[in-house]
This record gives sequence, structure tokens and C-alpha cells, in this order.
Amino acid sequence: MINNDVLRSIRYMLDLSDNKVAEIIRLADPAFVVEKDDVRAFLLKEDESGYRACSDAVLAHFLDGLIIHRRGRDESVPLRPVEKRVSNNVVLKKLRVAFELRDVDMHQVFVDAGLPVSKPELSALFRQPGHKNYRPCGDQLLRNFLKGLTLRVRGA
Repeated sequence: MINNDVLRSIRYMLDLSDNKVAEIIRLADPAFVVEKDDVRAFLLKEDESGYRACSDAVLAHFLDGLIIHRRGRDESVPLRPVEKRVSNNVVLKKLRVAFELRDVDMHQVFVDAGLPVSKPELSALFRQPGHKNYRPCGDQLLRNFLKGLTLRVRGA
């Protein structure tokens, strides 16, 4: 899925302002600076003037910052390095951590979105890429997860 679409979906889900999105990005790494105007450019549609593609680095910082924003920072653990490549599976994992979702919650989110997923299918999405049962998360699956999570967070 396009990083801009993921950022746009999460922003809508949590009803975040452009400034709040920039603050959340800085939570992951204060040295990584993204301004309000940059966020506004990331949130535009592709055909609008001023549109900029959201890089993997920006999305990774946003997702890590979202975890810190929602759960708090654990000072006893050193900061993890930010992902170099953000796949749909990484987005799914980070959102699961940020929203403290258990397997039952994940299944319910998919059911709410109208796309039930079995236990083995779900666990395959969270395996390491080299594992024999690993399954890449497709765009449609991530889109439905974001839709179901939005219904859960914002209400029906």
C-alpha cells in the first residue's frame, strides 16, 4: 500500500492535526524533523499540486512515534532502530503494538471490516520473512484492517 494512504488513514482514524502528526514523528527520533508543511504535502492526493510521496523513513518514524504516543516510552529499553523498509506486514505489526491488540482483537477488526481471517492466516502475517509459513500482507488485507480499526476507534 502507498505510504501516503497509510498515513492518511491513521490520521483520519485518530483525528490528528498536521501539527500532531509532526509531533508524533519527532517522538521516535527528535533529530528527525518533519514540518507541518511536509505533513500537509504527504496528505494530499497524488493528482493535487504540492503532493509529495511519503518515504519509508517518515512512515517508520510515524509508526514508532505512534507506539510511544499511545503506550508511552519505556526508558529501561534502548530505542530500537527505525525500519529501513516498511512493508504492509511491518505496518500491521506496528499498529498491533500501538493499539495493544491481541489475536482476538485482530480477528474482530477483520470481521468488522467484512474480511474474516483465520488464525493460521493471521499468525503467518506476523512471522519473520524467512520463515516457511510467512505470508506477505497484501494491499487489500491492510486496507481492510485499517477500515476495521477505524470502525473500532471512531465507532460505527
